[in-house]
Amino acid sequence: MAEGNNTAWAPDSWKSKPIKQDVVYDDVGELDAVLSRVAHMPPLVSSPEIDRLRRQLRDVAEGRAFLLQGGDCAESFDYCNPHAIEDKLKVLLQMSLVLVWGMRLPVVRIARMAGQYAKPRSSPFEKTSDGRTVMSYRGDNVNSIDPENRRPDPQRLLSAYFHSAATINYVRLLLAAGFADLHKPEAWDLGYVRNKEIRREYQNIVNSLTDSLKFMDVVGATESSLPSLNTVDLYTSHEALLLDYEQALTRPVLKPTATSGKRSSYYEPSTPPREPLAPELCDWYNLSTHFIWIGDRTRQLNGAHVEYFRGVKNPVGVKVGPTMEPEELVRVLDILDPLFESGRVTLITRYGAGKIDQFLPAHIAAVQKTEHRPVWCCDPCHGNTTTAPSGHKTRSFDAIMSEITSNMKIHQQLGSRLSGIHLELTGEHVTECTGGSQELSHSDLPSNYQTFCDPRLNYEQSLDIAFKIAKDFESQRHQSSQ
Repeated sequence: MAEGNNTAWAPDSWKSKPIKQDVVYDDVGELDAVLSRVAHMPPLVSSPEIDRLRRQLRDVAEGRAFLLQGGDCAESFDYCNPHAIEDKLKVLLQMSLVLVWGMRLPVVRIARMAGQYAKPRSSPFEKTSDGRTVMSYRGDNVNSIDPENRRPDPQRLLSAYFHSAATINYVRLLLAAGFADLHKPEAWDLGYVRNKEIRREYQNIVNSLTDSLKFMDVVGATESSLPSLNTVDLYTSHEALLLDYEQALTRPVLKPTATSGKRSSYYEPSTPPREPLAPELCDWYNLSTHFIWIGDRTRQLNGAHVEYFRGVKNPVGVKVGPTMEPEELVRVLDILDPLFESGRVTLITRYGAGKIDQFLPAHIAAVQKTEHRPVWCCDPCHGNTTTAPSGHKTRSFDAIMSEITSNMKIHQQLGSRLSGIHLELTGEHVTECTGGSQELSHSDLPSNYQTFCDPRLNYEQSLDIAFKIAKDFESQRHQSSQ
């Protein structure tokens, strides 16, 4: 067992620790009333779903699957509409299918969705275009993007719950209705690819996929015999920034019995418990989502967020950047993963294309000296944000791909393995990042720049990344077989 934190844990023990990125509300009474109401609401996901994700992430950590995680930098309540949800779901499903083809591995899909409403900020205040100083926008579950409405409003936490519930409900409806059916080649449109050579390469991959599916039809691998052909597991995730809200949706679930290894009931006691459970009889799950992560600004070893994360059964992520020392990384793993559970922690590395060679090797080497088996996941977006001449925040597709390919090479050189990709993306045809097969330039950014947060890869650029990663893994497979 790792040398973790041996002090008693409870859903509110984080309150004894110093906290970063906290939100101060004017009316504490109103906040308490809202949190009490959320605590009496039904959970948004189930503990069996979380347990299934834990098993799948164990497979990812041990090299039997690959993780695809993606979605908006920060969700808006306005994104809770059918078209936005369908577009995001479509791009994640198509990307995962391309990755399955290239890697010959199952893909675990996690969306930054149905709860990613909070936004960490480097300063509590910001300047408006007319020179006024106002409170910083902290995400739709805290305040408004409108500079005239920046007062933190507790009622927005309740709105976040209902928007998350509506989004999850629609995702479940889509998947149950066959939205993930693989037998839909008409959904693939490669007309956006300007370079004819690249379009031909992409079309060959799509043709290979559709031919494989037709062959499966011929040999009788139908929907009834293989239900996975028309439905998939798709999990939700968000940065667990506002711990009061997270605590309100953290619920006890009876531990598995010693004899059967199964839980006697997943839904007893009810929400909230009719009778409190003894601590030794229950596990605690954050039932607001399946997967939560700690951001780069809130991963202090003695901080409130690490304290909260260490006690929940959900699989958890940790953002790892240039400011994290290798020894600190090991200590975080010791606290969050004292039992050395494969896949319990996902390390989401974010350095920037120009810094990855300097920092990633030392982080990998430090973890290799331990018994921890995390999922190594590359976030190639956050470290590659720049400002265009027009003043728009943007990201270069080439820099994003450079960080991904460098990540793969460094892991391979050190006998490790890149096991996942974490992207800020949208299924819409926005113009926020430059490059890709559309060959977007800085001058194209104003044409459809929609983000109120960080720039996102659009539908086409997201597929570009999936195709390129798939080709790299396909090349590795061919080389290893020779």
